[in-house]
Amino acid sequence: MARTAITPTREENYPEWYQQVVKSAEMAEVSPVRGCMIIKPWGYALWEQIQKQLDEKIKDVDHDNIYCPLLIPLSFLEKEAEHVSGFAKECAVVTHSKLVKGDDGKLVPAGPLEEPLVIRPTSEAIIGDAFARWIQSHRDLPLRINQWANIVRWEMRTRMFLRTTEFLWQEGHTAHATADEADEESKRNLQVYVNFVQDHLAMPVIKGEKSPSERFPGATATYCIEAMMQDKKALQAGTSHFLGQSFAKALDIAYSDDQGHRQHVWTTSWGVSTRLIGGIIMVHSDDDGLMLPPRVAPLHVVIMPIIHNEADQANIMAQCESLAQKLREITYHCAPIRVKIDANIEQGGRRAWNWVKKGVPIRVEVGAREAADNSATINLRYTPYKEKRTCSQALLIAEVVETLDNIQHHLFQRALDFQKAHTKIIDSHEDFYAFFADDNKEGHGFALAHWNGDAAIEEKIKQDLKVTIRCIPVFDESAEAGICPFSSEISPQRVIWAKAY
Repeated sequence: MARTAITPTREENYPEWYQQVVKSAEMAEVSPVRGCMIIKPWGYALWEQIQKQLDEKIKDVDHDNIYCPLLIPLSFLEKEAEHVSGFAKECAVVTHSKLVKGDDGKLVPAGPLEEPLVIRPTSEAIIGDAFARWIQSHRDLPLRINQWANIVRWEMRTRMFLRTTEFLWQEGHTAHATADEADEESKRNLQVYVNFVQDHLAMPVIKGEKSPSERFPGATATYCIEAMMQDKKALQAGTSHFLGQSFAKALDIAYSDDQGHRQHVWTTSWGVSTRLIGGIIMVHSDDDGLMLPPRVAPLHVVIMPIIHNEADQANIMAQCESLAQKLREITYHCAPIRVKIDANIEQGGRRAWNWVKKGVPIRVEVGAREAADNSATINLRYTPYKEKRTCSQALLIAEVVETLDNIQHHLFQRALDFQKAHTKIIDSHEDFYAFFADDNKEGHGFALAHWNGDAAIEEKIKQDLKVTIRCIPVFDESAEAGICPFSSEISPQRVIWAKAY
């Protein structure tokens, strides 16, 4: 059996493999607070790249960044009944303002608040309250803002990056004069996610609309992108909500139109989170650890001097410094190549494995032999055969951008091929249940099956199989009507069913 860095392998125990990839790549660790995590430097560096690059895309669609308080008055949430009922079980509530020592010397809460404060599970309520002040005239519309923040949802079952009590995210909020403008904004912002996740994270997605039972609480429509992980489960990678006027009426967000009449606005919100890091891990990584798409990798190239003789050290280090400087002068997707020299030779063979497990796309070795003829030994984190080769440093420099682009392309294509191979058109009740049965040795995946829109059928399948409608591909113009295999009634189109995180 071939040696792997991660034990167990994906095939042996996929959930534990995932946890071990996170651990071995030093991305995060469990915190003392239940369900929370400490994001370590490598994991946070990856999030910084995602944040930086996505922030540029968000600003390209005319959003300005703001920041709102972490604490929201409970009365704000109560104004929109469906919204608060949807998040009630996940809310963490602050009821006291200070701690004092009790009779036994231990700290106890004191100073009850006049009104409880909710730690934001999302920010529609408090941002809507601000919109009500900021919007007075039709000239103030459209209004588009974005916030990078932390969120708290009291999850019962947690897994690092995928579902944690506290997580980091981006949430955009917009207000518009008409329903059509707001709905189009929701769809446009969803496309921002599609482009970013596919082009930058190399993660193929399917876009569509959530069924009514899966909508964001209080929304008129929720649009989403769904990705397939290597265990063939779905991951909701981003959502964009057309909120209608529910929040506008609840919070009295209104404007004077060009005739002087007072009208309520139409609002949207959209967001992605550190869950994207979990998606990167589960779409791309292998049994040797993390594998990163170059566009968001914290480092593109790690240079490792190989020093066996102290007499060679100065020359080898000079070569490494020179090579690193030349690489940093090269632009890759509007930013300099990110390079590190790892001179920690005391680690021996562990040094290379550390960078393999962290997923750095290119590792370069320079020893006495390479230094003598200005060459380098190159190891690529992703190739079909994981070969290593020696070439001139000049050729490495000349080809580094093409090499990174090739890795990015191949990671996306491999994931897309996997998604297509495990997406099945199903037309019968029996085949559907067999596809998702626990004893199906071929595994599961995405099922494209008709549905008549009956929520009772959707709920029964969820209870029977733990399978949900991931999205209704409303953007697919080729959708055709058919027969729902669960009711024998007319169905307007196929929907995507899957087990999901």
